[in-house]
Amino acid sequence: MSDPHPRGLYVLFFTEMWERFSYYGMRALLVLFLVAEVQKGGMGLSIKVATAVYGLYTAGAYLAALPGGWIADRLLGARRAVWYGGWLIAAGQFMLAAPVAQTFYPGLIVLALGTGLLKPNVSAIVAHLYPEGGTRRDAGFTLFYMGINLGAFLGPLACSALGEKVQWRYGFAAAGMGMVLGLVQYRLSARHLGDAGLRPAGTQDQAARRKDWSFLSLGLGVLVVVTGLGLSGVLPFDPVFLANGAIFVIAATAILYFLYLFLWGGLDAAGRRRLAVVAILFLSSMVFWVGLEQAGSSLNLFAKDYTVRTVAGLGFEVPAGWLQSLGAIFVILLAPPMAALWLALARRRLDPPIAVKFGLGLLLLGAGFLVMAAAATAVAGGQKVLPTWLVFTYLLHSIGELALSPVGLSSVTKLAPQRLVGQMMGLWFLATSLGNLIAGRIAGVLSTGGPEQMPARYLQIVLAAGACGAVMLLLTAPIKRLMAHVGPQKTRTPAACG
Repeated sequence: MSDPHPRGLYVLFFTEMWERFSYYGMRALLVLFLVAEVQKGGMGLSIKVATAVYGLYTAGAYLAALPGGWIADRLLGARRAVWYGGWLIAAGQFMLAAPVAQTFYPGLIVLALGTGLLKPNVSAIVAHLYPEGGTRRDAGFTLFYMGINLGAFLGPLACSALGEKVQWRYGFAAAGMGMVLGLVQYRLSARHLGDAGLRPAGTQDQAARRKDWSFLSLGLGVLVVVTGLGLSGVLPFDPVFLANGAIFVIAATAILYFLYLFLWGGLDAAGRRRLAVVAILFLSSMVFWVGLEQAGSSLNLFAKDYTVRTVAGLGFEVPAGWLQSLGAIFVILLAPPMAALWLALARRRLDPPIAVKFGLGLLLLGAGFLVMAAAATAVAGGQKVLPTWLVFTYLLHSIGELALSPVGLSSVTKLAPQRLVGQMMGLWFLATSLGNLIAGRIAGVLSTGGPEQMPARYLQIVLAAGACGAVMLLLTAPIKRLMAHVGPQKTRTPAACG
């Protein structure tokens, strides 16, 4: 492979920035639009149904990353997968913006498919830019993570201002335009990527490729038929029931896929040990995202209903969705010093092990919800609270996210066999999918039943996150042994690989 141009990281930086602008801009609106009254342009759904829809969409976006990685590895290559995924995202946003109710749920499906095709594969291309691995790759992923959070910061500001203050569907249209700008930049700057992600990672003969295309066509056909039956009313559409069922389906999918890779993935003993590490990190990441994804659902509703948002002296009410930008701006500000910290510690051979970083991330997540428990106690007393409580919560969560998420992305690319990087990234995002789905169900509980019940419910999240963080710290030594001599991995050629 020819060496990629140094500007290649910036190509991916801006591509993912606009994709995150689109995703987080729409996410800041989704629950608020779903619960808004029909007379005010919303859909008039109950909080439980709206948060279930939110959970299904966000879970579906990350669940689609698994087939998205497979498509890139086997058929398209990561570069083309990112291109086609981006156009699906843009199309889905414009379907949400259309003044026709019948296009809304199909638009969410198209959005989820596009995100699943783009998200794991842009990360896989970043890994190709740092083939030597090591701390440089960790730092590269951290800076990449800072870049995509620029989009996560700008998206809610632009889309919430249009959606909440002007018309909901204008906000969705702005999210679609953001993705179009990202695609234009990606195509015009692609030469700086060299050969990174240009071809599928797997080697196949024509017969195998035709079989894969047939399998993909069959899967898309089934999806179209099921969607059509749901829209026509032949199949009942109950978001709460679907969300509950999907939790078990996604969990079973993850378990079966890990078993498949362990038993028939063609891995040697060292590869299986590394896969065991991925499984442990998978569970920790899932728990983390259950808490972090309250931002777009229960914390968004908390901002709308229980937070003072009027600017004194100006009479201007800040859109609730603007508070969604806090986490992203904290990541932008803190990512460079944290990347520098990891590099400085590595030079002194003091870089914390992965399990320690994950444990700290989970403990910080719990600390953020401890702040929310205190805020909810004040709300239960009958008063609205200042946004300061949400500011501190998002600050703690953002530090935890920087300790866990970019390190997790980098670790998976180092632990995965080269021919399975796309699929392993998809499997990694499956943890986020499951966490998002559970988050939607928990949000429905947190946001209903009256404010007097909120403090105890937030404390339950504190205890769960804290316990998982403590377990990860205790597993530091075993995980280090399993990861011994991480480097290029040997693989056998199985009769049928994933």
